[in-house]
Amino acid sequence: MKTVSAAIGTQLYKTEIQAKNHIITADEPESVGGQNLGLTPTELLESSLAACSAMTIRMYANRKEWDLQQVIVNVGFKRNITTQTVTFKKEIELIGNLDDEQRQKLLQMGSKCPIEKMITGEIVVESALK
Repeated sequence: MKTVSAAIGTQLYKTEIQAKNHIITADEPESVGGQNLGLTPTELLESSLAACSAMTIRMYANRKEWDLQQVIVNVGFKRNITTQTVTFKKEIELIGNLDDEQRQKLLQMGSKCPIEKMITGEIVVESALK
């Protein structure tokens, strides 16, 4: 079942994440005991949404042969501890020769990325010891 694996040793919070032949490092900031050697788990989640939205917008613009030169997606989120509600905020910058109708359609397409569909749907996490 292995798609992505994460391994941590005794070095506080430094975690190596492997997917296929790619390895990235996750860590926590020094302020909470990490060494700031990589993205935090929260930043990894935000980056997944940002990257997926940007790629989906790019794919759609390419199919339509629109003059989209660059997509910049900024993502942040707020979590309400009391209600356990998480609100993601996406700011999408579209650079290119696009009219208002094209820009609105690309904004809509950004919300159709697979990651956004996952995090806005019902999520079940099943854990088991190996």
